[in-house]
Amino acid sequence: MRICWFANFRGNALPEAALDPLAVHLADTPGVGDVLIHTPASTHDPYLDDGAPPSLALQLYFDDIAALEAALAPDGHLQRLASPALLPGVTQATQQAMLARAFPVPDPVFRTPPGSLPCTYLVSYEGQAEDLNAWLDYYLRSHPVIMARFPAIREIEICTRIDWIGFVPLTPVHHMQRNKVVFDDQAGLTAALNSPVRHEMRDDFKHFPPFTGPNTHFPMHTRTV
Repeated sequence: MRICWFANFRGNALPEAALDPLAVHLADTPGVGDVLIHTPASTHDPYLDDGAPPSLALQLYFDDIAALEAALAPDGHLQRLASPALLPGVTQATQQAMLARAFPVPDPVFRTPPGSLPCTYLVSYEGQAEDLNAWLDYYLRSHPVIMARFPAIREIEICTRIDWIGFVPLTPVHHMQRNKVVFDDQAGLTAALNSPVRHEMRDDFKHFPPFTGPNTHFPMHTRTV
């Protein structure tokens, strides 16, 4: 398992010309592994419509907490994310570090068509569970097994809270859980959400241990740096 740092931004859509310098800066982060840049996509979910996605979402993966906290230190590499020069038009920004748990899928090989990008459904449970231990035990045992039955699913990831230290001036949040499912492209995500498996997911949702707060679902095009 790895540490994942999330940053979500709202405001104006980032110009395509700004994505390359952002990608270069993120890839140069000392100790970083995978870097994902998410930009808004669209889909149809028969159960949900959580409004407009973030204008930009980032996921940076590290093998240990020390490497992440060095990148977030007062003189750390990621301080530039607060600069309007690197991220023009941003009006709101949040951050959180979490433990990333990957789950197996039947066929993890991407078959993204030329000219397209993989599509990720980013999910956040933003509130609190009445009993977090019971919540995580049920969710981790039950929900990813159903997720893995989505047609042409390529990745499943569930992230849980950790304590962390960071000085990048983005607003910290403390969502109890985040997850994502990833598909070849936007059409693949839409097909999965309108398959019978989506109804199984909804039925399982009704059996979750009690929790409060919103849970949001946003479709995003995903670039891997």
